Amino acid sequence: MSAAESPATIRVLLVDDHPLVRDGVRMRLEATPHIRVAAEAGSMQEAVALADSVAPDLVLTDIRMPDGSGIQLAAVFRERFPLVRVVVLSMHQDAEYVQRAVGLGVRGYVLKDAPAGQLVQAIEAVHAGGSHFSDAVRALLDAGPPVQPSARSLTPREAAVLRLLAEGRSNRDIAERMGTSVRTVETHRLHLRRKLRIDGQAALVKYAVAYADIRCDPPPGH
Repeated sequence: MSAAESPATIRVLLVDDHPLVRDGVRMRLEATPHIRVAAEAGSMQEAVALADSVAPDLVLTDIRMPDGSGIQLAAVFRERFPLVRVVVLSMHQDAEYVQRAVGLGVRGYVLKDAPAGQLVQAIEAVHAGGSHFSDAVRALLDAGPPVQPSARSLTPREAAVLRLLAEGRSNRDIAERMGTSVRTVETHRLHLRRKLRIDGQAALVKYAVAYADIRCDPPPGH
């Protein structure tokens, strides 16, 4: 702890894959004397590594990242760093994102178009053990859980494809990682859309990110 940092300072690990966004958020937060951005990360892997070294009080994370999602990150922190609270700062206000985040222990969810003061309020409230959600997010929570397509019918390989889609992998990359052909991956994606009743590839990726913590046994032969 530096001499300029009081015991009451809230140490934040800021996670967003866009440096310009991180710059803006950092300036917003550090205009508040008792909030300090202790470290910044551009990916989920980097955020987990930094958590070991900087010991943040709170993680402020976006949903989309190059190697995963803020929802996955919340799951990791819940397991490995249970005392570190998580707040989501995102443009996404879809019911499935919000419900999954809250289910994994996220107690703050602020939209990126919210005033700077609301972000500070969320950090203060969550750090104190409470919660804070943007009005639109609170409305989604009050409406109850959305009707969700079931992933129970997925095969292990389909679930593996779904997780890799959540990481932003291309069909070719997925094929290489799973030791199969691109055509087979395309077939898995088609089956996923049919089983989950999802219309369109973009909607499939959106679902994958929202449910990226799905667990299954490793695919046969992998």
